[in-house]
Order: sequence, then structure tokens, then C-alpha cells
Amino acid sequence: MAKKNLNKKERQIGKTKIEKKPLIDPRYKNAIWTTIVLIVLLIFFIVNNTRKEPERGPYPPNYNGPKVENRK
Repeated sequence: MAKKNLNKKERQIGKTKIEKKPLIDPRYKNAIWTTIVLIVLLIFFIVNNTRKEPERGPYPPNYNGPKVENRK
């Protein structure tokens, strides 16, 4: 009888190797990441600008102004 090769590392079935396909096609990888980043930035911009903030005057908060003395 012929000797069987039982070592799995050396054993090869067929001539083709099984290759895993990448999740994202490398040709479109940069375009997809750029689109994702732009969408996230757009969402942050919309959320930031839709909040209502109280009306502010031209002076900073807790500004009392110059002290004016009434002299008569």
C-alpha cells in the first residue's frame, strides 16, 4: 500500500487556495471612508446648530458696565 500523507500542513487539496474577500473593495476604500467622515461631520454640524441658545447682548455675561455717578 502507498503511504498516506497525514500531515495537514503539507496536505493540499486541489491547486487553488481559498482566499477571503475583503469586506470593502480596496478600490473604493478611500471614497467610502471619506463619505463616512463627511456624514459624521454633517451630523455634528446639524446637531450643534439646531439647539436654541438664549439671545445674548453685545456684552459678556455678568458685565455691569461703567459706573456712572449722577452729579447735580
